[in-house]
Amino acid sequence: MERGWTTNGDAIGRFNLEDLSNLGVREAIFPRINIGDPYKRLGISSEASEEEIQAARNFLVQKYAGHKPSLDAIESAHDKIIMQKFYERRNPKIDFKKKIREVSQSRVMQAITSRFRTPSTNFIIKTSIAFVVLGVLTVLFPTEEGPTIQVAISLITTMYFIYDRLKSKMRAFLYGAGAFIISWLLGTFLMVSVVPPILKGPRSLEVSTSLITYVLLWVTSTYIK
Repeated sequence: MERGWTTNGDAIGRFNLEDLSNLGVREAIFPRINIGDPYKRLGISSEASEEEIQAARNFLVQKYAGHKPSLDAIESAHDKIIMQKFYERRNPKIDFKKKIREVSQSRVMQAITSRFRTPSTNFIIKTSIAFVVLGVLTVLFPTEEGPTIQVAISLITTMYFIYDRLKSKMRAFLYGAGAFIISWLLGTFLMVSVVPPILKGPRSLEVSTSLITYVLLWVTSTYIK
């Protein structure tokens, strides 16, 4: 039993604390007690700092200190957020958009992209058909020595298309020969070390390397400046 008091300090008798509700005095109940999202429950942004999270928790605990279910809901939301922040620190997410933007804005990438341009649609279709035909011939007729003839034709085709756009025999030869060497070396490296075998057969390595080379040569002959 506790003694109650009037507003002027006079005692009004003894009563149980449970009887407060009968006198019109009720404990404050947390209005967001049933909200599942811990951030929304505490009324903060998902980007809130640890100081803001702690401040929101302390404010709500002080405000709803008389209602245990409210306190439990507040503490539960706070604990979930803290555990999530801890997990994010231990396992940071990679911002792929930011990484791609950084790479695309780097000097090296800008220097590389500045060497390429998009030609007309008709030219893209023409080069695409030529290299697709070479790819089909390579797969169907690899020969015992490998796709030697098709690879030689791909080099000549690359030089022809580069010359058709740039109108310079020297640049066509240098770009074509350089692209061919780099493409073949890169294709061989990918097939040996990175990419699993695409085709089966005694000449599968040479054929697969040739197909990768054709793709790189198509890009060079079609888009390089």
